[in-house]
Amino acid sequence: MHEPFGILKVQYDYKSIKKKFTPRYLKSCGFAGHERYKDLLPLDDIGSLPPLKVGPTPLDPVKRVRARLKLKNLYIKNDTLLPTGSFKDRASSVVVAKARELKKEIITTASTGNAATALAGMSASVGQKSVIFAPANAPKAKLTQIAAFGAKLITVNGTYDEAFDLSIKAAEKFGWYNRSTGYNPYTIEGKKTAALEIWEQLGTKAPDKVFIPTGDGAILSGTYKGFYDLHAMGLIEKIPQMIPVQAAGSAAIVNAISSGSRIITNLSKSETIADSISVSKPACGSFALKIVDETKGFGITVTDDEIIHSIAELASLSGIFAEPAAAAAYAGLAKAVKLGKVAADDLVVVIITGNGLKDIPAAMKAITIPDPIEPALEALTTGVLNTKCPTLIAKKPH
Repeated sequence: MHEPFGILKVQYDYKSIKKKFTPRYLKSCGFAGHERYKDLLPLDDIGSLPPLKVGPTPLDPVKRVRARLKLKNLYIKNDTLLPTGSFKDRASSVVVAKARELKKEIITTASTGNAATALAGMSASVGQKSVIFAPANAPKAKLTQIAAFGAKLITVNGTYDEAFDLSIKAAEKFGWYNRSTGYNPYTIEGKKTAALEIWEQLGTKAPDKVFIPTGDGAILSGTYKGFYDLHAMGLIEKIPQMIPVQAAGSAAIVNAISSGSRIITNLSKSETIADSISVSKPACGSFALKIVDETKGFGITVTDDEIIHSIAELASLSGIFAEPAAAAAYAGLAKAVKLGKVAADDLVVVIITGNGLKDIPAAMKAITIPDPIEPALEALTTGVLNTKCPTLIAKKPH
């Protein structure tokens, strides 16, 4: 078997589908989440979908973030609220449904955590067996979720890319169904539902720019595919600019964009605090380059320090707690604004893909937990409020 390169693209009979898939139909269909997009999903029966409901997630107008960045039309797509806490629930829901239709006994995947957690959770909800390959140094919270959902967890002394290669070999040898990102085309079909939701939530129109945390390029590809489907049916005039944001230490895709190359040069090693986008060989890299070129987008890299800073800034301004990879998208937006790449009146969406609770050690780098005080009012008033934040002391009512 040769090493897989790229990913297949699912095509639909758009001419036929668009007769039914209309804003009026969506308002009256009575479904939420994936079920409402059944005509654009590669499933024979929506009853095969797991019972864990995937979407819609909020598209928040984040007024305080708008004020900070001086952007009039900024929205954050908050996928931290999905069932297992990440965007990857979108893909795993569809893949588990497809595996059930194909009567596959075991599903496998390689992941730094979120895709595996999503697969384990969706599988648990329908009693599907799953085998997960994850780097041993993946965040403990993610490994704990996977194990708690009852998946067969195999930790690998190596990188995500090495775990990915092992999952491919194991699936071939044992006949398992492989969900791995950048390999299974139905992951993109699940991920595209974020774009379909954004379109509906904006009043059936597309944004100007979408900022997306990027590792393999699969979330970028999936989001693009949703807008591609809408454009193919004549429901939007153009596909928005797709903007991949990568960690500086894991930026094979953005490096190629910046150099004007149409070929991805794999990294010898990926190094970043943002484990979910830590990839040295992006499986969807070539597709990602085509997407950015087609939509006249651009790429942004952010340092680990900028990512850590963004965890706290985004949380304190919006109440949305993001893991490092998700916060990278916000950091990329902030940098793009400083570089003059975003106009004040652009309609911008940032996709926040994972909950901060998935990597508490990383989040703790962004904040300071205060020293304890004695359980006495005097200690509070003299030791904390008076000296550090006197404006918090409320006056007694007259």
